[in-house]
Amino acid sequence: MKKIIQLNSAAETTHLGEQLADKLQPGDLLLLDGDLGAGKTTFTKGLAVGLGIKRPVKSPTFTIVREYQTGRMPLYHMDVYRLENGGGDELGLEEYINGDGVVVIEWSQFVQEELPDNYLKLSFRRDDTQGENYRQLIIEPFGKHYEDLIDQLIEDK
Repeated sequence: MKKIIQLNSAAETTHLGEQLADKLQPGDLLLLDGDLGAGKTTFTKGLAVGLGIKRPVKSPTFTIVREYQTGRMPLYHMDVYRLENGGGDELGLEEYINGDGVVVIEWSQFVQEELPDNYLKLSFRRDDTQGENYRQLIIEPFGKHYEDLIDQLIEDK
């Protein structure tokens, strides 16, 4: 049950993240895919705002994991691009996923074998012919919980 959403600005991308944050619960897993500059971190900034996190959200490219503990629940933001040869095990990925917060993983294909069956996949696609800030977001829920979550998000949009 894929959903496609058109986003015309960074502000719309951030706002969608805020809206989704209201519906998240501890243990939720979001996989963000898309090219560099496609909107993954912008979306995560919106999630953080929606969770009540005041600290600025930065891309975790070089640190691999950034933890934000000050919101209504923790946010664990991961960029596993540099783990393309595996290594989610060494990262403690399972502990994060089974933990007390929301886990956001960018470039999830590099740890695909270590992921559970249920998650929400968000794929950001740029189309510069539509404008520099235009994005198409393809949302794919895997599992009933995420299907319900997306139905709620689309209803509220």
